[in-house]
Amino acid sequence: MNRTAVIHQPDFLPYLGFFDRLLNADVIVLLDNAQYVNSTSRSWTNRDKIKTPKGERWITISVKAAARDTPINQIELSETVDWRNNHLNILQENYRQAPFFGEIYPRVQALYTRPCGLLADFNRASIELLLELFDIRIEIIRASDLMATGRSNELLVDILRTVHANHYLSGTGARAYFRPEPFETAGIKVTWQEFLHPVYPQLHGDFIPYLSSIDLLFNCGIVRSRDILRKSE
Repeated sequence: MNRTAVIHQPDFLPYLGFFDRLLNADVIVLLDNAQYVNSTSRSWTNRDKIKTPKGERWITISVKAAARDTPINQIELSETVDWRNNHLNILQENYRQAPFFGEIYPRVQALYTRPCGLLADFNRASIELLLELFDIRIEIIRASDLMATGRSNELLVDILRTVHANHYLSGTGARAYFRPEPFETAGIKVTWQEFLHPVYPQLHGDFIPYLSSIDLLFNCGIVRSRDILRKSE
């Protein structure tokens, strides 16, 4: 029996490509015990982009300072910066004219009012919200709950074995450090995501891709967003 897995860090309100992979998988392993990386161009763990009249803008979760090698699941949310209300105000300011603001905003507001002390838990909640809105049903496993060992490709293979997956659906960002030998030895098939970003109606001028998925939902609503995401496969 074929069992397809996706392995990815628990990002914050991820973009559409994240969910495109999950449409074609049986399980996602959230790599919550990976090292937390901040302040780089490839850091999406505590931030994502929305669209404003002046173009794209980051919204960033404030977290407590931590040592360099701290894993994601030990990163604590800031209690001194009111980032929750700040985000909600930014979303209201930039999406209140969106056709489906009234449908989506209360769901996002409920996410931000959840009691939560850890970044990984808040991000997982944001992912679960979007899974519900996109009607994607998939098993979610935290890597920290597994006993997988190794580094890089060997770690991925051990995770896949542990969750009984024989097919790994990888994002294209992993190509730079991918080595096929461990997967071949384990009998695990690897395929690469082919994601063509859909174009949909947006506020504020010319279309901008690769924003947080909430941009699609605010602009197109739950029913149409589900269809748009699935047509991007």
